[in-house]
Amino acid sequence: MTDHNRFEADPARVAIVLPGGYYTPARPLLHFTGAVLLARGWTVQEVWWEPPALSDRAAIAGWVCDQAVAALDREKAERLLLVGKSLGTFAAPVAVERNIPAIWLTPLCGEQHVTGALTSATAPTLLVGGTGDPTWNGDLARSTKAEVLEIPGADHGLETAADPVNSADILREVVATTDGFVARL
Repeated sequence: MTDHNRFEADPARVAIVLPGGYYTPARPLLHFTGAVLLARGWTVQEVWWEPPALSDRAAIAGWVCDQAVAALDREKAERLLLVGKSLGTFAAPVAVERNIPAIWLTPLCGEQHVTGALTSATAPTLLVGGTGDPTWNGDLARSTKAEVLEIPGADHGLETAADPVNSADILREVVATTDGFVARL
């Protein structure tokens, strides 16, 4: 099942926000990314989904790409941007194929479907991950043409265990970096 929330700003610039498997657009990283985009004049189209129970990673990747393509194909905007968190980063090949800028939060760097796209992307791209996240590969991220924000000790939620103040500081750093990236688009 897929649903959508839309926040209108400039209709010529639309950002599609793809959540994680259990990380909705209402969670802090995606919520504040959307807030940055709105503040910078982008219309924000959130995709809310319940991923299918598939055990085959290629099938899951295909499903995510289908969701991204469907969301992009509904848009008439001159400028598009893809934002994805974790599971949503399976849409990286769609961004590459269409030469669309992207923000990938905690990309699944162990998945060839994702890494192949990250290493071949030419449109402006921001990669954000933490050294405490087993799905993050800082060396791979730095080998791409993307802007990279690597957070020491941050887990897959870009938080640090038992230190909520540091986790809030990390969120602020991610939001500030995202704001700078979006300002340059």
